[in-house]
Amino acid sequence: MTIQIDFIDETNEVTAEQIETLEQLIREAAAVENVPEGAEVSVSFVDNERICVMNRDYRGKDAPTDVLSFALEEEGEGEIDIIGADVPPVLGDIIISIPKAKEQAAEYGHSFMRELGFLAVHGFLHLLGYDHETEEEERVMFAKQEEILTRFGLTR
Repeated sequence: MTIQIDFIDETNEVTAEQIETLEQLIREAAAVENVPEGAEVSVSFVDNERICVMNRDYRGKDAPTDVLSFALEEEGEGEIDIIGADVPPVLGDIIISIPKAKEQAAEYGHSFMRELGFLAVHGFLHLLGYDHETEEEERVMFAKQEEILTRFGLTR
């Protein structure tokens, strides 16, 4: 499975090994979800101040959060699907707060890598259209997350 993944670490706190693990994990998730060959996604690591601004500006919530996803393949109200050349889909952007990931890893009693993996898969599934607004959606999305993380060996 060839998926283009761009990583941007604004915090300089994520190691090359952690990025490599996340790259493999996202490729695994893409394979499980039959993502088209050549699809693109970006993953940014930011601090709480940066994610707080984004959360406020885009979701109206003036507080830091752990992960945000900005899907580029979704059609908004009134938008039409553009049909044309077979270009790889640009799935969107995943933004992960490193301080929140560290805090939650400690809170849940698992490794920082497990939390980073969880947040990356969670954000990736949002890019693919999964959500957790209803109990049924949450059940489906969280089961899919656990399936991918377990297959990859990132268990609690």
